[in-house]
Amino acid sequence: MSTADDARRARSGRRPGSSGTRDAILTAARVRFAQAGFDKTSIRAVAADAGVDPALVHHYFGTKQRLFAAVVQLPIDPEVVLAQVDAVPLDRLGETIVRTVVGLWDSPVGAGAVALVRSLVAGGDVSLVRDFLLSVVLERVRRRIATESDDGRARVALAASQMVGVVVTRKIVNLQPVTEMSLDQVVAAVGPTLQRYLTGDIGAGPPEPREP
Repeated sequence: MSTADDARRARSGRRPGSSGTRDAILTAARVRFAQAGFDKTSIRAVAADAGVDPALVHHYFGTKQRLFAAVVQLPIDPEVVLAQVDAVPLDRLGETIVRTVVGLWDSPVGAGAVALVRSLVAGGDVSLVRDFLLSVVLERVRRRIATESDDGRARVALAASQMVGVVVTRKIVNLQPVTEMSLDQVVAAVGPTLQRYLTGDIGAGPPEPREP
């Protein structure tokens, strides 16, 4: 290979044998996310661990969210869901989340989501997904609903528990008649509950001390 080719490769941050560079970045990211968590992991740190220029990580994966999605093999770009949730007023958060999440599970990409959940139940990277949900997905919603007197953490956790129950019941356990309900029916049934968790009265307060 010519000296000019070597120089171009050096400027691009590309290592010799570039066909394995993407896999090297994924391996480094998986370790870094597991050790430091999503929030404290940076593209620069992943690039350093993989021995590449940060620009190359952006070239392959774009953003840290998309890099994480590739690490845990999420079947969709999480920004697709988050952008829809960001765009609606607060009083429609519940129905929008239900419609968006359940709609995706019912779509062709849902098979990938089911496979991911089954792998997690079988011993996959549960901690990685939990950290991503807390740091990115739930945090985006929490910031929208937080007030001076309520940071919203309990609310988004309750909302997440409701959605996990719905999708597992509908797609993993296949519990009738939930499996047979149309998307509109699920939204009508679950949306108001999710909205109450997010913006209504949940009677939340500090847990009562248990009797010894």
